[in-house]
Amino acid sequence: MNPRHLLPFAAAVITMASTIPTTIAAPAAKSQGAAPAVGETFELKFTDSHGKKIDLAALKGKVVLVDFWATWCGPCVAEVPNVVKTYEKLHDKGFEIIGISLDSDKAALTKFTKDKKMTWPQYFDGLAWKNKLATKFGIHSVPSMWLVDKEGKLVSTEARAGLEAQVEKLLAK
Repeated sequence: MNPRHLLPFAAAVITMASTIPTTIAAPAAKSQGAAPAVGETFELKFTDSHGKKIDLAALKGKVVLVDFWATWCGPCVAEVPNVVKTYEKLHDKGFEIIGISLDSDKAALTKFTKDKKMTWPQYFDGLAWKNKLATKFGIHSVPSMWLVDKEGKLVSTEARAGLEAQVEKLLAK
């Protein structure tokens, strides 16, 4: 076969690949809050999907990833192996994760987190893009990963790239 016959196919594949989203954006919202500024502390309290009370302030002294995500979000699901690997490697050294799920199906969320060994707490209110915490913090795309240092201060609202190295650096401080 003449390889030149594959050129139109290759061009189509490249075009399609360049349109694969790396985040999923929310529909336009009427009114949303805003993320705290880097360097600020912020309040995050809720009861997780298993009935446990979660308070970010109680995690002072640990590095915390606040992960806004959903099981229906392809880019979020693609990040799961990296997040789980980082958690398993660094949890015993003081790394915690708080998941904020934008799912609407609690059974699907519970099955997914169990199957993927995502053992950290998950906030779930079933409101999808109208999720109370996502709205409070102005989340308009997922995944959105925030890192909080040992002092409880927000140090990054874009923690996806190089997550493990970022966490290790914060743990070493």
